[in-house]
Amino acid sequence: MKNFALIGAAGYIAVRHMEAIKNTNNNLVAALDKFDSVGIIDSYFPNADFFTEFERFDRHIDKLRHNKEPKIDYVSICTPNYLHDAHIRFALKQNAEAICEKPMVLNPWNVDALQKIEEETGKKINNILQLRLHPNIIKLKKEVEEAPKDKIFDIDLTYLTSRGKWYFTSWKGDIQKSGGIATNIGVHFFDMLSWIFGETKKNTVHLLEEEKAAGLLELERANVRWFMSVDYNDIPENIKKTKQRTYRSITIDNKEIEFSGGFTDLHTLSYQQIIKGNGFGVNDIRGVIKTVYDIRNSKPTTPKGDFHPLLIKTIN
Repeated sequence: MKNFALIGAAGYIAVRHMEAIKNTNNNLVAALDKFDSVGIIDSYFPNADFFTEFERFDRHIDKLRHNKEPKIDYVSICTPNYLHDAHIRFALKQNAEAICEKPMVLNPWNVDALQKIEEETGKKINNILQLRLHPNIIKLKKEVEEAPKDKIFDIDLTYLTSRGKWYFTSWKGDIQKSGGIATNIGVHFFDMLSWIFGETKKNTVHLLEEEKAAGLLELERANVRWFMSVDYNDIPENIKKTKQRTYRSITIDNKEIEFSGGFTDLHTLSYQQIIKGNGFGVNDIRGVIKTVYDIRNSKPTTPKGDFHPLLIKTIN
């Protein structure tokens, strides 16, 4: 049985990590969050110690490290994006491996710095890139690998996940803390596409606003027209009629790729692989961190030629 600590226990995604720890027959020893609405812990690990102050959590984990029982093997990190770097450093310096939600960091140079700490401590940083474990995505990767090597695929990526006014009051609406739309809600999709179709060759941004962003990503084996938004007004009318507030679609050569299901156990699968020593490491995430950084720091150009269909209304 492995022992875990969890930073960010009150967040939306934290419950997926608690489930994964439980499903892999391991134990959550301690958890931290400045918010104390964490009753969900009782459903998984009611005996876990809980802290609302980092200083006390730090002292507790440090005491466990010196006592060597129970030894903390992993620290799971579910905190706001801009804090990942610091919390990964904390995990490694406590002689534990880190398991970090997306994105690992916001800037490419942070990747290099963390890799040095990995080398110093001998502990690994594991990234949650669960789309790489989705059965339909694995199948698609195999199909692409078996296609003619000179074939360039045409892809439309659309991800619309409407958010209320709270979003822009929270850290998620602060580009300095979240990295903005493309980073916060898009990094998994960009990672998945680059994993299948190769690294980014050219990165053109057509739209970069607080609520939405769009552009053209030229990968080694694909041209990706992408559009992402948290604005409810961008949801297609037929989807609104079903009372849904989210719409995602990936078409490859005009063929829809179905991956709306199969997400339930992906965090558990991720943990299984991490515990086996097969987690996605620093070098796996390096390329996509640069891609979303470049998007965030780009000056949008007027869409022309090849661009996402939803941009038509922004041009007119």
